[in-house]
Amino acid sequence: MKPSRWKDPRNKLFPCQVGFTSPPHDFDAAPTDFLGLCPETVGVHGRMLHVPGYGHELSQRVDNFHLLEEFVECMANNGADACGQVGTNWVHCQGTTPDQIRDFCDRLADRYETPFHMAGYCLVEALRDIGASRIALNSVYYWPDWRDGIARFLRQAGFDLVFAGNFVDMGLFETQKECNDHTWIFPGDMALKSMEHVLDKAPDVDAIVVNGMPNFRRHDGLPRRMVSIDRDLEEAVGKPIISSDTALYWRLFKTLDVSPVGKLGSLLSSLQTG
Repeated sequence: MKPSRWKDPRNKLFPCQVGFTSPPHDFDAAPTDFLGLCPETVGVHGRMLHVPGYGHELSQRVDNFHLLEEFVECMANNGADACGQVGTNWVHCQGTTPDQIRDFCDRLADRYETPFHMAGYCLVEALRDIGASRIALNSVYYWPDWRDGIARFLRQAGFDLVFAGNFVDMGLFETQKECNDHTWIFPGDMALKSMEHVLDKAPDVDAIVVNGMPNFRRHDGLPRRMVSIDRDLEEAVGKPIISSDTALYWRLFKTLDVSPVGKLGSLLSSLQTG
C-alpha cells in the first residue's frame, strides 16, 4: 500500500508530484521538459531503469518489463501523485495489444494507488480524444522492427494507419546506421521536412503521429523535443501532430487536473483555461 503519510498534503514538497522513468543509457529530457510546462505547484522527479549492457533491443525491454512495476512502487513510496514512462516501444515489445497495456497500467495504478501512464498508450488516448481516425506515422529514427511494432499497435487500437515511415524510408538518410549515429539528435530542418514527406504520402489524414523521443537542433544548436516545436509544425503543415512526449505530458496533466503553461501545440493547449 502507498504510505498513508502522503494523504496529508502537509507532508508533500509540492501539491502535485510526478515521477518519470526512461530507458537505460539515455539522459532523458522529459523531467526537464515537463517541469518547464508546469506551474510552481508541480514537482518532478526522474528515475532511470538500470539494465547493465543495454543495447536498445526490443528483447531487452521484454526481459526487463518488470522494472516498470518496480519504478511505480518506488515512486508511490516516495509520494508521487502520477507516474510517466518515457519511450514508445515498451507498449508493443511483448506483442501486447492496447487493451492489454491499458489493463497493465490500471493494475499498477490500483496496486500502488498511483496513476501510471505509458507514452505509447498515451498516443492512443490522445488520438481518441481529438477524434482522429485516419492517421499517418512519422516514425523518425525508429529501427524497422520498432516502426513495425508501433504501427501494429496503432492499427490494433482501431486507427486507419495509411502511412508509416522512418527517416530512411523518407530518404533523409541512406542507412539506418547513419541515422543511429546521430544519437537521436537531428538537424533542425529535418522535423519539417519529415512532416512534409508524410503529408505528401498521406495528405488526407486527421493527424500525424510521431513516435519515440527525437530531438531537433535549434538555430543555436540546442536540441529540442517535439513538445517544443509542435505548435510551429502544426501551423506549417495544417494538421494536428500527436507526438509521444506531448501525449504523455497531456495525459499527466489531465490526471493531475493541472493546466500547462506557455504557448503550446493543439493537444496541450486544449487543457489551458481562460
